[in-house]
Amino acid sequence: HRPQRPSFALPSPSKQYTDTMARLTILLVALVAAMATAFAPVPLSRTVSTTALNGQTRVEVKIGEGEPIESALRRFKREVNKSGHLMDLRHKRYFENSQDRKKRKIVQARIRKRLERMNARRMRQRRS
Repeated sequence: HRPQRPSFALPSPSKQYTDTMARLTILLVALVAAMATAFAPVPLSRTVSTTALNGQTRVEVKIGEGEPIESALRRFKREVNKSGHLMDLRHKRYFENSQDRKKRKIVQARIRKRLERMNARRMRQRRS
């Protein structure tokens, strides 16, 4: 003879519980709807652009007719790298005091001047 299992009766949900569940259900539906619109395919525009938060940096790439999106993204990434604002964001990730910033700027200026001299030397050699 097997022992009987005790029967557990679920308590009736309180008003606060049903209100909370209703709010969570609405929030979940809104979240699913937002995700559906966020990942929905959008019509392809003919320009790819970005702006920095303060509006100082603007990168725009015109997409040619029939140009694959991969090549346009490659050109866009190149332009973003050349604009330099990602480098600024990388330096602003952690606090940098004024002395460290000054040292970094001096090193950057030294590298930039060296590259300018090398490019000028190349241009002189091509002309002669």
